[in-house]
Amino acid sequence: QVQLVESGGGLVQAGGSLRLSCAASGRTFSYYTMGWFRQAPGKEREFVAAISWSGGSTYYADSVKGRFTISRDNAKNTVYLQMNSLKPEDTAVYYCAVGRGRPRTSGEYDYWGQGTQVTVSS
Repeated sequence: QVQLVESGGGLVQAGGSLRLSCAASGRTFSYYTMGWFRQAPGKEREFVAAISWSGGSTYYADSVKGRFTISRDNAKNTVYLQMNSLKPEDTAVYYCAVGRGRPRTSGEYDYWGQGTQVTVSS
């Protein structure tokens, strides 16, 4: 049974930092892309960042480029999202996902975590 478990969310002031982690288990994820999406209240889920299996390719939404960094440790089946210079508009539930399709397209991810809340106060 595949499981993705996110951690690291919380409440932070604007300008602060958080590091999200997502540990995957239940199968081998060779050649899978790992990504982060987020959903704010009343809004659709949106792409945040993704990283290829090798880590050689990374993808970011324009809204987080330069502030967020995605990385992965394949030995641990874990993906990370370092979030710096956080803004109130970054407030959302953050989901990690694993898939083999287009990295920015949520519909092409096969497995999803349960989400972790990130709240940025002004």
